[in-house]
Amino acid sequence: MDLDGKVAIVTGASRGVGAATAIALGAAGARVACAARATDAQPLPLPGTIDGTVRAIQDAGGDAVAVPTNLAVDDEVAAMVTTTEAHFGRVDIVVNNAGGPPAGDFESFSDADWQAAYELTLLSALRITRRALPALRESGRGRIVNLTSSAVKETNDGLLLSNTLRPGVIGWAKTISRDEARHGITVNSIAPGYIATERLVQLYSSESDPDAAMKRDADTIPAGRFGDPDEIATAVAFLCSTGAAYINGTTLLVDGGLARGLLS
Repeated sequence: MDLDGKVAIVTGASRGVGAATAIALGAAGARVACAARATDAQPLPLPGTIDGTVRAIQDAGGDAVAVPTNLAVDDEVAAMVTTTEAHFGRVDIVVNNAGGPPAGDFESFSDADWQAAYELTLLSALRITRRALPALRESGRGRIVNLTSSAVKETNDGLLLSNTLRPGVIGWAKTISRDEARHGITVNSIAPGYIATERLVQLYSSESDPDAAMKRDADTIPAGRFGDPDEIATAVAFLCSTGAAYINGTTLLVDGGLARGLLS
């Protein structure tokens, strides 16, 4: 993947797709700053902690550091980027990844709920990128990859907050992809479908029979199964490589063939 010596920031790196992405980039030779809201100093590489992700990268021979960060606090985001630059000397890759907002319909949410979802889903990506942009320009081959959702292609029932705010990430990404291309920076987004993560289990937990509901939906996917976080991580690693230098401003749907739209 041509990532030897490059430095990546991956947010939401404590579990799921974020952890898988950090590990994949580390395996491809990148040095990785793993960011999430909490750290855990226990001695084993526990799933669900950025320390566990860091240890997984280090155990495979890679280089990584844990940077506890609340993405809703701009000062912490600034400190995360500064810490990464101080530790590794540069930033070449930013993977914007945050947990999905709560499920619910229009009457379920207050103004505070909408504001919190905006901070998590859209503003966090803007904050990180703003802070990292000077280093990405200096790199000359900067990569920004946003992990969003298939909701940017087709709305998902019961996920109003995601349906509303994730497309905003795509509009922003498309715009800056044109502005930053002259600096050698590419900006792309990945739109995962059903991926087997804790988030998916949580969404199905409200069903009367979660296992049956999961099987029902898996059967509607042409691939016949939910995706694995590693399959998203591999796509991210490719978009971060020099081989993807002419791919810019795109949104890659990774859903096992579920979407029916000709332009999906």
